Amino acid sequence: MDTYFNGFLIIMAAIALCVFVALYFIKAGYGVFFSKKWGPSISNRLGWIIMEAPVFITMLILWLMSDRTNDPVRLTMFALFQLHYFQRSFIFPFLFKGKSRMAISIMLCGVIFNTLNALMQGGWLFYVSPASYYTTAWFTSPQFIIGTIIFFIGMAINLHSDHIIRHLRKPGDTRHYLPRGGMFRYVSSANYFGELLEWTGFAILTWSWAGVVFVWWTFANLAPRAHKIYNRYTEEFGEEFTRENRKRIIPFIY
Repeated sequence: MDTYFNGFLIIMAAIALCVFVALYFIKAGYGVFFSKKWGPSISNRLGWIIMEAPVFITMLILWLMSDRTNDPVRLTMFALFQLHYFQRSFIFPFLFKGKSRMAISIMLCGVIFNTLNALMQGGWLFYVSPASYYTTAWFTSPQFIIGTIIFFIGMAINLHSDHIIRHLRKPGDTRHYLPRGGMFRYVSSANYFGELLEWTGFAILTWSWAGVVFVWWTFANLAPRAHKIYNRYTEEFGEEFTRENRKRIIPFIY
């Protein structure tokens, strides 16, 4: 199984590279870059639920079908993963304002990736990792402590940044505004930085290649989009934005 799983991770990492390059030339059809050219669409709220829920459900099934359901370390890692995706699947979409749309094609791409990601993370935790890899001593290991701290810092940044974005406009206002405050002082896509940091923490606390591939996928998906958002702000706000010297997604770096 290890050989097949490692091959699966290599293929996923290679696909992420292709996605990373392609997204610098393509604007994925959701959110601020929604376009009818992506085909039929549904409400953004429903699209997010359908897109994100499969990873939560698949991970749950993988856990329930394994013989490691009561392993304390794996159970903790599982809970952290599910905490994020419960929020993204069943809370985050209901906080949306307005009547934005999501292309069904984009939603289906998200469903496929999220299902495969659950197979990566759940496969490693519950089936591939050696039974003795995560003993209770793992709770006091540097990688678990540091990774968990980074995970929650990233989650806090992500949630706070989303809150700022949702409250840029008052009811009835249609103007565009620059998000300010929090990590938006340093990057134009602070919500993406938070998510990237979150999964970096998860990769560290699990100390797994599956986690590393997920971080690479997160960067490959979000960095090109952050670049396009940066360019949009530059075009729309000009010097008001550029004089702040924000980076795109990683403070002081990119």
